[in-house]
Amino acid sequence: MKKVLTILTVTLMMLGGCTQETQNKFGHGLQNWTGTNGVLDIYSGGKLVMRFIKIGKMSTGKGTDDGSPRPFRYSYGVLDSNFNYEVDSGEKKIYFEVSDYSTEYVFYENPKG
Repeated sequence: MKKVLTILTVTLMMLGGCTQETQNKFGHGLQNWTGTNGVLDIYSGGKLVMRFIKIGKMSTGKGTDDGSPRPFRYSYGVLDSNFNYEVDSGEKKIYFEVSDYSTEYVFYENPKG
């Protein structure tokens, strides 16, 4: 587990130094890899505060008038309130957005299948 956290930390640090275009290309690669069972963990102060499951893909926001990429990602997913990777009673599919500027997040394939 410690090795996984180290790799994840190094990857996130490397992404922070990439250009927006490089980050977008990397993000699209992750979308293709995760398929239709993606998980998005959102952190605040290093603590997991929200988890979305059953994400098909995340898209980059685009401007209405100029169509240029915007600094956020959006999708639909089930808010996993108890962080157990399963859809439980009362957990519903909702729309969400994450900012490139203020949000620490990790997008990955659901380990529970």
